[in-house]
Amino acid sequence: MGTGGRRGTRSGKGTEGAATAASPCLYRCIECNREARELYRDYSHGVLKITICKSCQKPVDKYIEYDPVIILINAILCKAQAYRHILFNTKINIHGKLCIFCLLCEAYLRWWQLQDSSQSTAPDDLIRYAKEWDFYRMFVIASFEQAAFFAGIFAFLWVEQPTTAEKKPNLVLLLKALLLSSYGKLLLIPAVIWEHDYTPLCLKLIKVFVLTSNFQAIRVTLNTSRRLSLLAVLSGLLLESAMVCFFQRMEWDVGSDCAVYKPQDF
Repeated sequence: MGTGGRRGTRSGKGTEGAATAASPCLYRCIECNREARELYRDYSHGVLKITICKSCQKPVDKYIEYDPVIILINAILCKAQAYRHILFNTKINIHGKLCIFCLLCEAYLRWWQLQDSSQSTAPDDLIRYAKEWDFYRMFVIASFEQAAFFAGIFAFLWVEQPTTAEKKPNLVLLLKALLLSSYGKLLLIPAVIWEHDYTPLCLKLIKVFVLTSNFQAIRVTLNTSRRLSLLAVLSGLLLESAMVCFFQRMEWDVGSDCAVYKPQDF
């Protein structure tokens, strides 16, 4: 990674630069999760040296020398070190936009399934108008179900965390981590565009991948056990399933066209 890695380190100087000796601990060691004051030190004329963690005696963050593609591959493999680098040692503010885009992908999948399952003899203008509102409705439903999933996680952690953690968890950072770790939903669109006999299986695998990423995000952000992270994800799924049942019952009661909609993995 020699020359390319050095270029990557210099380019990250604005956002990942070394902190002064008097500054608070702003970073985390990606190996042991200990706090660190700096990621690297700039001596002179671009001579940089990665900081060594005082706890584990390993580089605080080796990924500052890696290309973004390598970091992405490690994140896809759900490596804790890659998650710590992204969440603690970089300044990524795309979680809001990513959340909206993922919800749009999810709404499109639901809308596509709804159109495939419904037939109408109404005039073309009326059909287009109804289809447009169906998409908006799917977006709102997907938003509420995702909110229920996050609420279930936070509720479980609020009940459980005081007995298992030494300090209060950073819920804002956890929300950011959950939003970023849901990036797997972007795969829904290719799965729909290139439809084939294994599309239902692909959708299930995407669901498993997203949940696995959420599990790893909780574990890394809170530095907690696998058991607690798994229970948190299951609690979120439970509340999300309750929200799905609520919308199904409500749509059936009002006689909506969505009564023919069969919820899939998302």
